[in-house]
Amino acid sequence: MIKVLVVDDSALIRALLGKIIEDDPMLVLVGSAPDAFVARDMVKRFQPDVITLDIEMPKVDGLAFLERLMQARPTPVIMISTLTSAGAEATLRALELGAVDFIAKPKIEVSRGIEAYQALITGKIKMAAKARLVKPKAPPSGKVLTTSRNFTSSEKLLAIGASTGGTEAIKYLLMQFPASMPAIVITQHMPPGFTKTFATRLDSLCKVRVKEAVQGERLLAGCAYIAPGDQHMEVIRSGSDYRVRLHQEDRVSGHRPSVDVMFRSLALSAGVNTVAVIMTGMGRDGAEGMAQLSKQGCYTFAQDEASCVVFGMPKEAIKLNAVNEVLGIDQLAEAVLKKFSSISATTRL
Repeated sequence: MIKVLVVDDSALIRALLGKIIEDDPMLVLVGSAPDAFVARDMVKRFQPDVITLDIEMPKVDGLAFLERLMQARPTPVIMISTLTSAGAEATLRALELGAVDFIAKPKIEVSRGIEAYQALITGKIKMAAKARLVKPKAPPSGKVLTTSRNFTSSEKLLAIGASTGGTEAIKYLLMQFPASMPAIVITQHMPPGFTKTFATRLDSLCKVRVKEAVQGERLLAGCAYIAPGDQHMEVIRSGSDYRVRLHQEDRVSGHRPSVDVMFRSLALSAGVNTVAVIMTGMGRDGAEGMAQLSKQGCYTFAQDEASCVVFGMPKEAIKLNAVNEVLGIDQLAEAVLKKFSSISATTRL
């Protein structure tokens, strides 16, 4: 049984989340707290396995409570966030502080919205109970790796796929890359609005330019493109260029955007010019796509179990023998740069 504590200032949300938790035979609701002070006492008393935490609360907000919790008693936390720019900013900050994942509050009528999210909520709680509370340290200030070759065109591509725990893992990876990188395409499971905020935050921290992908735009060296929430991102060939194709076709591997969709498109359009990385995440999205890339002769990396928050997606790709190297988060950036340097002279468009 997974012991769950719900922390939310809304009595309606507490009641609805509580019912969803109590209806699942694998979960047990140990308490519902309206604010951080009550939550603090309940954490000490019940020692929950997972906490759902509202970001916006009176007295002490969710971020302040989360920061104190991670220092005093590290516990898997799922944030309850609003689908707004402010909510996205706060959610990304919560993930930086150690939250495992987040659930967006539905915009529609609360009772119907929460019920519709029942499978998602219980699934995330069960995942969080098994998650590793790993948080990669930020690269030392000014530590940016160098390459033996500057990429000025789109002859090479780096593709990155991630889910749970991925926002921090991707940030850690990108912050080490120099501006002279090949074009980078990224699919991270996030809802609409959050991906743009995520891209903006990364852009302020990284040497490469980071942006939310736009339909039809050309992929340029030194830029990273993040798939927008609720849209699949494909890479298509257009003459000597690569361009972005966005669409809202059915979910793949349960997700939109899907890593599988991005990887499969690269297997068709770019082939051996692609280096792919699959990172921390729940489920198997990206495994089949990485297998297709591998069959095309692409070089592939997976983040190792010890540094993953959830070793789901990398594990599934490894099972398919689709991964050339399995490395810790601290090793990935340098390994990717070395691979591009070694293949740049032998493989061209």
